Amino acid sequence: MQPASRAALAALRERLEGQIGDASVAEVERVGEDLGAVAAVLGEQPVIRRHLADSAVPEQIRRKMMEALFDGKVSRISLGMLGEVAGSRWSRELDMVDGLEELAWQALLVLAERDEILDDVEDELFRFGRILAAQSRLAALLGDEAAPAAGRVELLDTVLADRTRPVTRRLLEQALRSLRRRPLEEIVEQLVERAAARRERLVAHVTAAGPLSEQQEQRLITVLDQIYRRPISLKLDLDPELLGGLVIRVGEEVIDGSVLTRLEQARQWMSR
Repeated sequence: MQPASRAALAALRERLEGQIGDASVAEVERVGEDLGAVAAVLGEQPVIRRHLADSAVPEQIRRKMMEALFDGKVSRISLGMLGEVAGSRWSRELDMVDGLEELAWQALLVLAERDEILDDVEDELFRFGRILAAQSRLAALLGDEAAPAAGRVELLDTVLADRTRPVTRRLLEQALRSLRRRPLEEIVEQLVERAAARRERLVAHVTAAGPLSEQQEQRLITVLDQIYRRPISLKLDLDPELLGGLVIRVGEEVIDGSVLTRLEQARQWMSR
């Protein structure tokens, strides 16, 4: 997102926290479902979202347009938030849709936080991302936007088979309905990062040639905490082809200390 959209989303996040702070579990759950559903609708309606995100249109008109579209279809809190979304300034129309998705995720993660299962939800999302990485056919089927969303959600339910928390399931269902030509694996990774951020942590994706001991994991977390000056949530993946060493990715920064990379660097040096 560009600066205007980032500023809009930051303000909306704060507004949402205030709106659902004292709301019941059912109300917060409804907000998460409502905002996710509206994001999916606007993602498929370019003409409508273009008008709603057009800063040349007076703010009050944009708010009234949004309220007219969804009044009676969403909860009172959700309708108020939708008005705030329409009244905000977005750099691109799709940023508004992305912002709605982020707010929907935020509401559902608040539920997990209240139930003290946020770390479980984060781990479940990460494990599902690993399943997608290991099973390309499944990832293709779930990410096929040409297929009806209902059928893909049914397939997701079959794969999950009651092995995840309800909040995890809802987040993944929203991801399926709002792909917009994005790989599902990418959206799931974003969900992992949002869950970690809710716990005020950064996600470090670590690829190793073999399993790490508990002591090695803790030592790595300590080092990364010191480097990034933030608590780290470690996500480990195994790749025997690395031969040894680690590849660490935090955000867009990659630290490649694998034996495979060092061998490749040596080969390139010798071939000069």
